[in-house]
Amino acid sequence: MLNRIILIGRLTRDPEMRYTSNGIAVTSFTLAVQRNYANQQGEREVDFINIVTWRKLAEHCAQYLGKGQLVAVEGSLQIRKNESGGRTYINPEVVADNVRFLEWRGDRPANDYGGQNYGGHSNDFGTQSNDEADDDVFDLDLGDDFDVPF
Repeated sequence: MLNRIILIGRLTRDPEMRYTSNGIAVTSFTLAVQRNYANQQGEREVDFINIVTWRKLAEHCAQYLGKGQLVAVEGSLQIRKNESGGRTYINPEVVADNVRFLEWRGDRPANDYGGQNYGGHSNDFGTQSNDEADDDVFDLDLGDDFDVPF
């Protein structure tokens, strides 16, 4: 069996970091991911997906990510169920073990959420998984345009 998911999208808000009672960092944010097809009105719909990161990756996401930034997330789908007042609530989320920062906050002019090409841009913390202790540097070539209406 395989539970693997890869998403590319923009953050809808700044990440929120907290610590568990054991002192482990956990950061959550929501990713807006545009669908590959248009609806009957010719518009491309957007899905809003909750992302959770842990440990060093959580600290990096909280420190370096912000609303509107483009990221690639790789992880696994987790479904949490909560019962309240006789009703069952299902909360899907992606537990990320790899996050690539596809652009930095200073890469775009203010309030510009249109797709742009950032070929060859070097990121200090391009990818950081939960198990990694060091900081890798990646050169990225982002060729596809991506528009999210917020």
